Amino acid sequence: EKQYSTLKLNEKTEDDQIKKLRQVRQNRDAEKATRALKELESAARGQENLMPYVLAAVKSYATLGEISDSLRQVFGVYQPAIVV
Repeated sequence: EKQYSTLKLNEKTEDDQIKKLRQVRQNRDAEKATRALKELESAARGQENLMPYVLAAVKSYATLGEISDSLRQVFGVYQPAIVV
C-alpha cells in the first residue's frame, strides 16, 4: 500500500494565506461574484457546459471554495459506495 505524506504549513504561512483571501474578498466586486456563482449553480441544474460559468466565476474573483459550494448545492458530495 502506498503511503502519502500530508503537507503541513506553519502558522505564518496559514495566516498569510487567510489575509490574502480576505483582501481578495474585500477588493472584488461582491455583486458580480455573487451573480456569477448564482449563474453557475443555475447552469449546473441544467444541461449546459459549466466551464464558461466556472471561468466567469473565477474572473469575478470567486474563490475555489465558493465555486465548489455552488456545485455542491446541485450535485451534493461524493460518497463512495460501501461494499461489505
